Amino acid sequence: MELISLSDGDNSFRVRVLGRRAPGVLHLHDRFDAEAIVTSGFVSGRLAMSLSPADLEGWSRALDLLAAGQDVRWRDDDHSPEITIQPYHEEQGTVAVRVEDLGGSCVSVFLPMSLEEGWIDEQRKLLGQVVQEWPSEVLESSPGAYEWRR
Repeated sequence: MELISLSDGDNSFRVRVLGRRAPGVLHLHDRFDAEAIVTSGFVSGRLAMSLSPADLEGWSRALDLLAAGQDVRWRDDDHSPEITIQPYHEEQGTVAVRVEDLGGSCVSVFLPMSLEEGWIDEQRKLLGQVVQEWPSEVLESSPGAYEWRR
């Protein structure tokens, strides 16, 4: 299931949620296996990643910032690809996505994209579908203590 899907026909960036990392294992149940997929006429690649409920909340906040015309950096940590999205890249005159795998391959990809109006709303719909398909079912009642939501 797609969490992010940005494409202008020439360049595309997607994040696909593959499923729960460890269904039924309390402290890992709400984590998801996912992959980032970059495609262009010049380069294409996939990068495995893991998502937490906090990452989904962060993506929701990032969409709010993008809607306000601000640049966002999502997944900015040492263990994940860093994804930067600019709603308007001045030099290119388009939306721009940068994916950097600094903790692994040390590869960085920059994708300018001419996206249709309403692209942020489409991303909100995708996020809503992911949250509906895999709702948060675990509550961390205190640091390191987990229980099933009722």
